[in-house]
Amino acid sequence: MAKFMDIHRGMQGITADQLLEAHQADLAIEKDESVHFEHAWADPESGTVYCLSEAPSADAVQRVHERAGHRADEVHAVPLEA
Repeated sequence: MAKFMDIHRGMQGITADQLLEAHQADLAIEKDESVHFEHAWADPESGTVYCLSEAPSADAVQRVHERAGHRADEVHAVPLEA
């Protein structure tokens, strides 16, 4: 499976508890789309949240986020890593 990094904007003031809640919402349904969300990061000041996942496609990542209630603004394939 491929890796993807997605970006959510407009989440100014997000707390650690809110980030964990959103991440857990993704984890609860990720298997429906054969996705695995590995990690999430947030910058409360800028309102930007980043999620790293393994998935069959960017569309599958977006479907999970949409169902969990927080559609990603961007989903990028990450074909190389070091």
